[in-house]
Amino acid sequence: MGSLNQLRIRSVAYQTLLAAALILAAWYLSANVVENLGQRQIASGFGFLAREAGFEIGETTFLSYDAADTYLRALAVGFLNTFRAASLAIIVSTLLGALIGLARLSRNWLLAKIAAGYVEVIRNVPLVVQLFFWYAVITDLLPAPAEALNPLPGVFLSNRGFGFPTLVALAPIELNYPVLSGFNFSGGGLLSPEFAALFLGLALYTAAFIGEIVRAGILAVDHGQFEAAYSLGHSQRQVMRCIVLPQALRIIVPPLTSQFLNCTKNSSLAVAIGYPDLVSIANTTINQTGQAIEGIAIIMLVYLTISLAISGFMNWYNRRIVLRGNKR
Repeated sequence: MGSLNQLRIRSVAYQTLLAAALILAAWYLSANVVENLGQRQIASGFGFLAREAGFEIGETTFLSYDAADTYLRALAVGFLNTFRAASLAIIVSTLLGALIGLARLSRNWLLAKIAAGYVEVIRNVPLVVQLFFWYAVITDLLPAPAEALNPLPGVFLSNRGFGFPTLVALAPIELNYPVLSGFNFSGGGLLSPEFAALFLGLALYTAAFIGEIVRAGILAVDHGQFEAAYSLGHSQRQVMRCIVLPQALRIIVPPLTSQFLNCTKNSSLAVAIGYPDLVSIANTTINQTGQAIEGIAIIMLVYLTISLAISGFMNWYNRRIVLRGNKR
């Protein structure tokens, strides 16, 4: 018993010393940075966030902005743009990935091979290359707004983006349709070429990985579960929906969380095609203020916060819904 207590005391002492060393190293590095910045007369701190930004942002989400607003508001617009692109891509890639995973297990030879080909091609082409591809497709192959494609009433596809009706009132239902005005559409909703390319690239790329995760999770379920269900007269759809998928979720959810995190972090590649996300706006802020350390720290903090929120939610879902449901 005495040796066990000594081992615990020694463990606590080692951890305390390690924590103290890390704190001392962080203090030394921060003090050294502040001293060097002071010697070079470079401003430090986050006071610049209250200053006027002085630059325009081509696309905003849920938040109005003009050049007279502060850097803080500009960064908030960048955060919302990033959040919109990443969240929509996560939703669509999850649905598409589930379909691809099921298609790879299909008894239809052609469907299974098409799904397998999709996975192999998309996974092995760098995402940034795919973003350039989709941006080129939208801006070079689609017609000008005056000759825009009109696949559905009120929906227009052109090299200036995708126009679609927006809901104005529910009772009675009233829609605001996009109308050609000059060289572009006005009214309704409009997805810019940059956002459309980023959304397509993220969704299709992430869906390929999610499809393999879904396929692996289903294959991990014991084949006897299938045979028992079929012997009771259940159809293939009933077996998959009610018996196999609930068990496969135990295996699917943890790696699925990693793909959600990857999708969020991959959205930072938007700067390559000119979409005004958080990284793009932060880069402009750094170039104008010269406060690179603070700007990069803001980027890191925002992505860390989003990633921790996604991870926390998925861990809660896995613990409370998936694992608890399989214990019943």
